[in-house]
Amino acid sequence: MSTTSPVELLQNLIRFNTTNPPGNEAECITYINNLLAEAGFDTTLIAIVPERPNLVTRLKGQGNARPLLLYGHVDVQPTEGQKWQHPPFEAKIVDGYIWGRGALDMKGEVAMMLTAFLRAKREGLAPAGDVVLAVLSDEEGLGFYGAQHVVETHASLFEGVHYGIGEFGGFTLHMGGRKFYPIQIQEKQICIVKASVRGQGGHPSYQLREDVMARLGHALVKLAQRNAPVHITPETRRTIEGFASGLPFPAGLLLRRLLTPGLTDIVLRLLGNQGKAINPLFRNVVNAWAVSGTSVPSEAEVQLLGFLLPGQTPADMLAELRPALGDRVELEEVLFNPGPPEPDMGLFNTLADILREADPEGMPVPLLVPFATDACFFGRLGIQTYGFTPMKLPQGLNLWDLAHGADERIPVDAVQFGADAIYKLLQRYR
Repeated sequence: MSTTSPVELLQNLIRFNTTNPPGNEAECITYINNLLAEAGFDTTLIAIVPERPNLVTRLKGQGNARPLLLYGHVDVQPTEGQKWQHPPFEAKIVDGYIWGRGALDMKGEVAMMLTAFLRAKREGLAPAGDVVLAVLSDEEGLGFYGAQHVVETHASLFEGVHYGIGEFGGFTLHMGGRKFYPIQIQEKQICIVKASVRGQGGHPSYQLREDVMARLGHALVKLAQRNAPVHITPETRRTIEGFASGLPFPAGLLLRRLLTPGLTDIVLRLLGNQGKAINPLFRNVVNAWAVSGTSVPSEAEVQLLGFLLPGQTPADMLAELRPALGDRVELEEVLFNPGPPEPDMGLFNTLADILREADPEGMPVPLLVPFATDACFFGRLGIQTYGFTPMKLPQGLNLWDLAHGADERIPVDAVQFGADAIYKLLQRYR
């Protein structure tokens, strides 16, 4: 069986332009499928259209534990309009980094998982339970061609799975002079709402006093200016207390004050840029997504994209929007992807121990992330996802800005770090 290093594997994955839209993940998935077939795996390909397949395969275990799921997506965000120092699909190694779209989100993590999975086969590792590997399309496009379709049509492939490993966590986060490794245990929920404004319309040669586009614009300004209510969810509390416990006085005390609703916004302002970064953990975030209407229309509408905290519902989102948008804006729920089930922390300590051994200076903490991933679809099958894509990152590298931004890159050493950590998980999983 031939071997490919995780670095070389990542470079090969980046070189497939899988920008979504349109995705066109087929060549990338075929490349992965060929590697798995060469290693002796039987694979299942699932697709709505040939250009956008998904792959599922399985490593046989001892049958002493429930199956474990590893999953990731190979589609990536667009690069148009961004200024890159190095071409985004050439995967050059410069200054100790692999540069390219998907290096962080999430071809880097797919390379880590695939490396560990192939290594287990090559070395004859028989984990306590089967390991299911799923390589998916369309995560950046809300999962219709990817995880949603796979879960809805081939749920039997994941029968018995309770824990899954996906994005986004296990990376180094420097804060207050300390080093943390946040492990994602929960995420926000996606909700799309249509906001409509109606009026009489008219010919564009006349000055219209009931211009619906102007009214819609006024509503959007109020949406952008509003300060959404604070919610302290159990997942937010776990995250903040985890970081606070690792910080010295008075930083830890200040962070805990975030959990007092009357003080939350004051402390967020005191924290400056760090406060802006964690602000979404305390509220439902809603932004305008797509506007439509005809020339001087009698009706104009905008789709609002909301990221709701765990436990919140579309009805909660509409109730929070109403005071800002007013009664003349009609609101209608278009899509709601409920989040994963309440976190089951049963695998957390195993993951944390792996990270502590890999970097004794780091402190693993639970994390609520302010966005949504394919975990919402696997959650429908009762699967608890942990964001565990380990990366040892240097101070000053802002993963959150780079993941969808220009000059996305990952340290070469971090790719091997992650592949080794995931392999240890396969060895220790019980």
